[in-house]
Amino acid sequence: MTLLTYQIFKTVADMGSFHKAADVLGLTPSAISHSIASMENELGVSVLTRSRAGVVLTSYGEHILPYINAVLNSDESLQQAVAEFKGLKQGTVKVACFSSVCTNWMPSIIHSFGEKYPAIKIEVFQGTYDDVTYWIKNGMADFGFLSTSSAGDIPIVPFYKDPLLCIVPKGFRRQKNSPRISVEEMADLRFVVQRESTDADIQNFMKENHLDMQSDYHVVDDLSTVAMVASGFGICLMPELVMADIPYSVESYPIEPEAYRMIGLAALNPGSMAPAVRTLYLHILDKYHNIPIEEG
Repeated sequence: MTLLTYQIFKTVADMGSFHKAADVLGLTPSAISHSIASMENELGVSVLTRSRAGVVLTSYGEHILPYINAVLNSDESLQQAVAEFKGLKQGTVKVACFSSVCTNWMPSIIHSFGEKYPAIKIEVFQGTYDDVTYWIKNGMADFGFLSTSSAGDIPIVPFYKDPLLCIVPKGFRRQKNSPRISVEEMADLRFVVQRESTDADIQNFMKENHLDMQSDYHVVDDLSTVAMVASGFGICLMPELVMADIPYSVESYPIEPEAYRMIGLAALNPGSMAPAVRTLYLHILDKYHNIPIEEG
């Protein structure tokens, strides 16, 4: 099998269609079909299941996809290393991120990085913490943004403290006249809670401080959570960065005791990054690092 065969397989898996993969790669659908058939003949197993709705990976296809990604990433690293040796900065970097980073940071990162390195292309994959973890582990992303509490066994470099805030409806009558809202005050209030797999940092804070996580409202995304709060159905906890994109009329208070989610850059092999990947990785750390040196 050739690198082109691997690229065709990966593109078909990503697009879920021979025709869409053909458009992306500039090939004919018959060439795509022939390449996949040759791959399956050589392996002796089916890697794709075909139907009128499109194509999906078989269990064997899912098993080999991370290895295919690793081969393609290694070739990309080689091409970048050769370009760097020649004094060029070029290549493609695949970055995974969660929603608030995607909306608040990625546009600025793409613009500022593009001004310095116009030949390096950035591909962005936006999803949940679980999505980012999956994409990094399976080689679909070179590195990604995660909170330290969600990174699991993936090496992560923390670089940004994002304070947790208590979000209440506009005009909410506080029990105490204080610039901060305490755990004791929050304990008497009803929460709008996101699903447990959605934000580990908030869930951990609530568990550690014995805040009641029982709620009639179980939502997934940040916008829906704050919308429920704005309508008077309860309060919630949110990272400060999330609230930068929220259009609803609510009030926010720092919490006592202080708590943060620690945002970091996660990569499986941070010591052996391709040149373009390392260049973007360091650019992000330099641009958004807000942790004092003694803490980081």
